[in-house]
Amino acid sequence: MPEIVDHHRRRLFGMAAAAVALAQLGAVRTSTAQGGTQTTEAGGKGSRNSFASLKQIEAGLLSVGYAEDGPADGPPVILLHGWPYDIYSYVDVAPLLAGAGYRVIIPYLRGHGTTRFLSDATLRNGQQAALAVDIIDLMDALGVEKAIVAGYDWGARTANILAALWPERCKAMVSVSGYLIGSQAANKSPLPPQAELQWWYQFYFATDRGRAGYAQYTDDFAKLIWRLASPRWNFDDATFARSAAAFKNPDHVDIVVH
Repeated sequence: MPEIVDHHRRRLFGMAAAAVALAQLGAVRTSTAQGGTQTTEAGGKGSRNSFASLKQIEAGLLSVGYAEDGPADGPPVILLHGWPYDIYSYVDVAPLLAGAGYRVIIPYLRGHGTTRFLSDATLRNGQQAALAVDIIDLMDALGVEKAIVAGYDWGARTANILAALWPERCKAMVSVSGYLIGSQAANKSPLPPQAELQWWYQFYFATDRGRAGYAQYTDDFAKLIWRLASPRWNFDDATFARSAAAFKNPDHVDIVVH
């Protein structure tokens, strides 16, 4: 979940991801995508309002929705979004990396966008290790042996865990505005009041009222977090609405709260 920071999160990540990825150009080997994907066009290639293509593939417990750009045989880069955001955090970065020869893969995390659970019996939760396994499963489904993995917020934590537990699958990592791997033991220790205030929604989500409130006011809640996390980002209604569509996922509330 986001820290309260005074910068334009997305622009910062774009610069960092592009810099690291470009430094690795030509250094990664990968397999091409295997069968099982379905592609629908989502606007002109390189458009800053859409991706070259949106796809769907079964991977582990999920049917994962993801954007893809760049050559299928290019070095793979996996870009992971945070909460409460979605794949459009990378709509400006994807064509830059694709133009440099990378295969760019940007999945909707569980509980977001078109990503769905394959079974009604699967527990819906946002456990940090579960998200990392989701990405390993996605790599397996796409035939990606090793990738540059980058993310912010939830995506940064997921990239951190993937690199720590599966270093052989991680060519390089970019972690922006993340908080490394969460520790249950450390989380039991109180923080100074000002720091605790920044995480107010964690206390809120621990209550029945908080879950009901997030379910009822999902968009309002997300917009508030955007403004608190990036006070200098003057996003417009269309930009927010584009990402807010990802929060209509039927599992979104359960994943965020749990």
